[in-house]
Amino acid sequence: MARGFEAIGWGALAADCQLFAGCPTGPDDEAFAWLAREFPENGRHFVRASSEVSAINIAYGGASAGGRAMVVVASAGWGLIQETMSHLVNAFLPVVVVLIQRGGPGAGSLRHAQMDYLAVTRDAGQGCYRVISLAPASVQETYEATQLAFHLADKWCNPVIIATDAIVAGMTEPLALKTIKFDPLPEKDWAVKGRGHQPDGIRRFLSSAQGFIPTRDFPTYLSFLKGLNEKVLKMREEEIRYESYELEDAKIVLVAYGYSARVCQEALLMARAEGIKAGLVKLVTLWPFPVDVLKKKARQGAKFLTVEDGLGGLREDVMLAVEGQAEVETVDALDRNEPGAGGAIYPGKVLEKMKKWEVPKVGSA
Repeated sequence: MARGFEAIGWGALAADCQLFAGCPTGPDDEAFAWLAREFPENGRHFVRASSEVSAINIAYGGASAGGRAMVVVASAGWGLIQETMSHLVNAFLPVVVVLIQRGGPGAGSLRHAQMDYLAVTRDAGQGCYRVISLAPASVQETYEATQLAFHLADKWCNPVIIATDAIVAGMTEPLALKTIKFDPLPEKDWAVKGRGHQPDGIRRFLSSAQGFIPTRDFPTYLSFLKGLNEKVLKMREEEIRYESYELEDAKIVLVAYGYSARVCQEALLMARAEGIKAGLVKLVTLWPFPVDVLKKKARQGAKFLTVEDGLGGLREDVMLAVEGQAEVETVDALDRNEPGAGGAIYPGKVLEKMKKWEVPKVGSA
């Protein structure tokens, strides 16, 4: 048994993460405490940074030297690290960022939420770029997503985000500690680790101003933009991940991630028991987004209900995917069971929204 906070750390150890840097706030402080205890005992580097700005720049340094580096932040810290996120993308550096979302905007709430959807699926820092965003919905998925995040970061030489919430991170569930075997990755020939440590004896150089400062790979600004864009297009093509449930005959398609996806799994069972042809697309990646599967269901006449503990960011992407060919409604933070910061979305509210649509019953013509 383990908590989601612990699964983050176990996953980082399994992925051979060498460096963690962070500044605890809340609700990420529980993950921070586990890492502070376990990383040094397992021969890994743990750095208590003075701020989230310091933490992400320490991770930048660790990644530059070829090590696997990670930071964990809450939503307020997420806002502070965006400049360096943009620099990581420019320098083609792999860092894993775990974001434990809380309410906002501003100081908002220290409790659980899914308020950062747009921030983790768009270029939150300066410039145009994209970052793979994983969204685990259980303790086991958190452990596995952390390992996957490090693999994808190294594969694409790009930051990767794990966007979770304090419900998933705080729950206790069974956890199988099994290291995932991924396809081999090329050596980090680009790592800056001193001329004496390079097989060819040649000094390496990295810059977070590619396009402004000419580099070996990108001598001009346009060549840099072309290279970055080609990488984004390949990530979008190769890294879409989702799970589907009862989708084949579904007339109402739920779309959700994280704890909201678990709520939808229960609501789906309730709906089917009442004869409602409901299905579910559970997002594993928030970006890249599974446009094609939603577009296909829209053309088949399905309606869509997004479920997220935020204020409509996911609904925007679903609306873009279906291209005006389907109705899209939402269950969001305004549908929590109570008005305080501890409120949550319950399956009954999702079922209630589905019942407002007149839909064919299971077994009807």
